[in-house]
Amino acid sequence: MSEENNENELGLPSENEVMDTSFDNFDADDFGFIEHFGEEVSLSHDDQLPENEAVSALNCAFIGIGGGGGKLAKAFLDLGFNKTLLINTTEKDQPEGVDEKHLILIPDADGVAKNVEFGKAVFSEASAVVEDAIRTKLGKVDWIFVCAGGGGGTGSASVALHEVFERYLSSVQGGGKVMYFVSWPTAQESLNSTIARNALSLANDVASHPHILIDNERQLQLLRGKVGIMNMYPVANSTFAKLFHQVLKLASERSVVQTFDSKDLERCLESNGRMFLGSTMIANPADPKLGAAIFQNCIKRSPCPMPKGKAVTGTMLLIISTQMATDPEISKHLDAAVSYVGGRCETLFSGIYVKDNIPGLIAVLSMNGIDGR
Repeated sequence: MSEENNENELGLPSENEVMDTSFDNFDADDFGFIEHFGEEVSLSHDDQLPENEAVSALNCAFIGIGGGGGKLAKAFLDLGFNKTLLINTTEKDQPEGVDEKHLILIPDADGVAKNVEFGKAVFSEASAVVEDAIRTKLGKVDWIFVCAGGGGGTGSASVALHEVFERYLSSVQGGGKVMYFVSWPTAQESLNSTIARNALSLANDVASHPHILIDNERQLQLLRGKVGIMNMYPVANSTFAKLFHQVLKLASERSVVQTFDSKDLERCLESNGRMFLGSTMIANPADPKLGAAIFQNCIKRSPCPMPKGKAVTGTMLLIISTQMATDPEISKHLDAAVSYVGGRCETLFSGIYVKDNIPGLIAVLSMNGIDGR
């Protein structure tokens, strides 16, 4: 059958036909219900969550799954990311102080007893419940960041909902991806074979997706002696949320020197594989080995495991004072620092922002698409 016959069967005009696009004789009153022809009414559900108040280059939502994932997601909610949902199989493990409108409780389940396969089965059976909830509550977003704790049964089963999240993004024409923030248990917790096995299962499940691995052991080592045991994880969650928020925030700002924009950010985040994220403050930016100092300090003070191999993409964000920006010697060291990090990834994006009242040079480093390449 010819292409022209195909078009005719579908009621489409042939090449020799011209469609009449004139509306000169159109009378909207003939339709009764049309008040302003060409304008479309925007609909929203009564229980749709409000727009994010946190400044971000991306239109995004955060979804916490399980106890640990819910607590990490709450840290983003506390920052003003109102499009945050917490999914759990039991109401007993939900963090305190979260409005019910942010909670999704899987019906007919009261935990999964650290059984990942059972957790995946529960999520598969309740996928329609989750999908309906996120459609109703989230509205239009481009990116979904899923927070999940490795070790438990609910969080470790979170990838069972991946198709639900992707289908939702597709339905709202979201331009981004689903990215995972996965916590790895401490050395003490990993002595329990079930916890260690569950964490490994989750790490393997997210390996082909963009994800950040958060090492709880590294976090606790960084915080020991600074906060009490009751505040250890809340502070760790808040610290990580603030760090990631800085990346989202800086990508929304203009720079008089060099801008890291939203497209640069998306190019980095969409790299499949693990993402490393770290930050540091350099008191002496005149150090001729500034690049090495930034790189090593970001690795040392990061909650993420050390990056391995060459990254697909990387980001170097530098916040400097006006004095630093006008110092030719420091400018030379900044260029060298960017080159130093650029040699460790195939494509490096950088941004330099001038802000006063900072104690030193602040650097945020990310490396994307590492491990399992």
